[in-house]
Amino acid sequence: MTENNKIKVTLDKSKHGRLKSHKACIAGLGLKKIRQTVLVEDTPENRGMINKISYLVSVEEMK
Repeated sequence: MTENNKIKVTLDKSKHGRLKSHKACIAGLGLKKIRQTVLVEDTPENRGMINKISYLVSVEEMK
């Protein structure tokens, strides 16, 4: 098995007034407040959530 890399995700913009599905993606990644940063595993599921809310977050790849 290969080890998954980590992705550093930071919420840059507010979740208020966004689509319900986008709010669900934010919660699914574990983000709650603006400028909060979380480390998530680099999986297709997490990548899909990040792609959906890419206009709200900044992403940095960790090795």
